[in-house]
Amino acid sequence: MTAEQDQSCNALSALQAIVGVEHVLVGQAAERWSTDWTGAYRAMPIAVVRPDSRDEVSAIVRLANTFRIPLVPVSGNTSLNGGAIGRDAIIISVDRMRRIREIRPQARVAVVEAGVIVSALDDAVGQYGLTFPLSFGAAGSSLIGGVLSTNAGGANVLRYGNARDLCLGLEVVLPDGQVLDLMTTLKKDNSGFDLRDLLIGSEGQLGIITAAVLRLHPRAGEQVTAILGMQDLSRAPALLNRLQDASGGAVTAFEFMSRSYMEKVQGHVQGARCFLETIYPATILVEMSTTREMDLGSLLETGLEEAMETGDVSDAVVAQNNGQQRDMWALREAAAEVAFHRHPVVDTDIAVPVDRVADYLEAIPQRMAEIDAGFDDIAVAHLGDGNIHYTVWPSCDDPAIEAAFRAAIDALAVEMGGTFSAEHGIGLSKLPSMARHKNRVALDVMRKIKTALDPNGILNPGKTLPAEI
Repeated sequence: MTAEQDQSCNALSALQAIVGVEHVLVGQAAERWSTDWTGAYRAMPIAVVRPDSRDEVSAIVRLANTFRIPLVPVSGNTSLNGGAIGRDAIIISVDRMRRIREIRPQARVAVVEAGVIVSALDDAVGQYGLTFPLSFGAAGSSLIGGVLSTNAGGANVLRYGNARDLCLGLEVVLPDGQVLDLMTTLKKDNSGFDLRDLLIGSEGQLGIITAAVLRLHPRAGEQVTAILGMQDLSRAPALLNRLQDASGGAVTAFEFMSRSYMEKVQGHVQGARCFLETIYPATILVEMSTTREMDLGSLLETGLEEAMETGDVSDAVVAQNNGQQRDMWALREAAAEVAFHRHPVVDTDIAVPVDRVADYLEAIPQRMAEIDAGFDDIAVAHLGDGNIHYTVWPSCDDPAIEAAFRAAIDALAVEMGGTFSAEHGIGLSKLPSMARHKNRVALDVMRKIKTALDPNGILNPGKTLPAEI
């Protein structure tokens, strides 16, 4: 037995002593942690360890730091960028840490552990007339630790903000095993550096989130949903603003789907209903909600009638019941299924200013055609915040073409005053763009923070921060 093998055996034995033999998985038992949701990245971890508490996480991290073994935190494993792949590393999964420690309706906060499922938290607070409004397709499998580590967004950012905006406090195990307790329920606390916001979105580079204090909001009493057809996407921001002004900011979601997406969703998603007789260049899903007594249905219908008179909207259907609302959302939430139904695929997560979304989507196909004339594409977007998920399929399996696609997509976003990473994080897939486009001083500061907190580089190595050139 080599010294390295002997060290691994000792580490595994020590891990078993911390969490129990049944919660240290190796070989075939660890297989499902060997890839992310996309299947684009694969690597068998040394082991998967599943702690049940903050103290167990702390002990595991101390052990990994002592043995200098890389440690990769994983939540729901719904990453789309390779951020949770554990090559030559031990994966630490928080999926057993599912306690909702406390719900405080009067303060409108919940104290939860990192392994709580996003939708389960929303269900739990519903009995108090409250909601945890982070909404995206994977909410039924994503865990709180992961959405905070990536600062996840979704369809309701327009109304409620990203994960960062919904978090008041954190409990984090640092790379040396110390527990950093930032579990405040306060909205105002200016006592020094804002370490909470530094840790949110850091993708497990600076610590492992074990619990959080989360903001809750009143659950909507009335909700209205509609599908709109538009010939000219550039008119959509003005329509959104008119609806916001008329309703006092009641628009919860304003989602775009391209013509090519709508054509494909009918072919690849069983039971998909497009609602409109014609597929327009831009299909918009709009949802409005309120806790006040307000006839949102009439307000939306009036707004849409006016938009049709001015030619901004060509056709519209307002959902008449909960079933139709679900079917409308099913169209938009099928985006990942449609994007990954064929390979190779380049799926992106960029953002531009809201008033440049139409410009971006008009310009990007030409840039793709210059790389590969036989490409195919779709686009969906959280139109209210400028976040575009542009997906392109090359005509052949050529990694060089895929890399060129991604580089061009990200470069155009940056040219238009946007970003190459809106809500999915950096992981592995966006390292090249991070190196090309991120401000050099910002990268230097990030590396210094990483080195200060994790001098041995054990937490999620090789992700998020590109190597220095």
